[in-house]
Amino acid sequence: MAEKYFPTLQSINRAKLTINEVLSATPLMENLALSEQFGARVLLKREDLQNVRSYKIRGAFNKIKSLTEEQLMNGIVCASAGNHAQGVAYSSWKLGIQAKIYMPTTTPKQKIKQVQMFGRQFVEIVLHGDTYDQASAEAWKDCEENGKTYIHPFDDPLIIEGQATVALEIIQDSTCQIDYLFIPIGGGGLIAGAGSYFKQVSPNTKIIGVEPAGAPSMSESLKKGEVVTLEKIDKFVDGAAVQRVGDLPFQICQEVVDDIVLVPEGRICTKILELYNRDAIVVEPAGALSIAALDYYADKIKGKNVVCIVSGSNNDITRTEEIKERSLLFEGLKHYFIIRFPQRAGALRDFIDNVLGPKDDITHFDYSKKNSREKGPAFVGIELADKNDLDGLLHRMEEQGFIYEYVNDKPDLFQYLI
Repeated sequence: MAEKYFPTLQSINRAKLTINEVLSATPLMENLALSEQFGARVLLKREDLQNVRSYKIRGAFNKIKSLTEEQLMNGIVCASAGNHAQGVAYSSWKLGIQAKIYMPTTTPKQKIKQVQMFGRQFVEIVLHGDTYDQASAEAWKDCEENGKTYIHPFDDPLIIEGQATVALEIIQDSTCQIDYLFIPIGGGGLIAGAGSYFKQVSPNTKIIGVEPAGAPSMSESLKKGEVVTLEKIDKFVDGAAVQRVGDLPFQICQEVVDDIVLVPEGRICTKILELYNRDAIVVEPAGALSIAALDYYADKIKGKNVVCIVSGSNNDITRTEEIKERSLLFEGLKHYFIIRFPQRAGALRDFIDNVLGPKDDITHFDYSKKNSREKGPAFVGIELADKNDLDGLLHRMEEQGFIYEYVNDKPDLFQYLI
């Protein structure tokens, strides 16, 4: 039976020497607001400030730098939702080799443009499928047919060792014993690398993985004791939404991960907005994962030294409205109704005066006049100042004789209308 792979300190140190020429020195910064909020010392490892705005350059360059001249001549291929693609593109430009990069059609345009910018004339981008896994299958097919080398985003020893250098820097820059390390999980390369380094250098540190609730691929795999493929995932957290984690990361995570927190996508959106408004930190959804998990560990981390890896900042500004909407829905502040208004003068005024609370706001109103003279349906979105005001709003609608249907708890209808 083949010996299990586990990154060694020697291999991680070697990776650090290899990638130093392309790395930015990202800071380990204490965040005073989070520290005060949780009664802990909360430090952020700011990989959002890396050269390609994420940690992915580490593994990508470490892997590509190891290829033979023949492999480089034939060209390389990768599949990625964005950040790994940018790492591969930058490495290709730096080393002057041709790369073909497959990305899901759902990838934000900002990430696609960044990949082209980093790779310049050395990169060809192909959009394929709705998920990373579909793009990856097409990339593998290209490799097999054309003799190219596949640069895997997470299931490769050199990739994992490159990502592990994040942990090496955390240890080097830390001035205290780290009690908890929160690490986002997509395919598992980062947590496998960083977790393995910490377990060898700081074994008492608790390694907490963080996944989006809509794509709990590592969590489900660890529960079942084998790598599983999820049938359906929520693709919103595009940098961490994979249907299947890597085999190598899974094996390593079985040994190094102490717990996994699943964070709802709406909570992630709330955290993105908080970080921007309070700290002027711009993160993508996957970049906010580790910080969003602190809410679920609030009691355990009091008085402790905590590090959160902020994995990336490649967010598309066109997603801001969706991020805000998801946040408001999760926080119970945004509610949608189909309301049947009497078709008479003053019906809407009555609703505003007698049903809405003084701080409530109509944020969406789509009125459709039907043949019935008595009632006409309208699709109405209402934003509350306090989530506890919903019961009062519903009571006043019934009291005033407005017939309504609540849409938030009807997923199929909600998706169709929103």
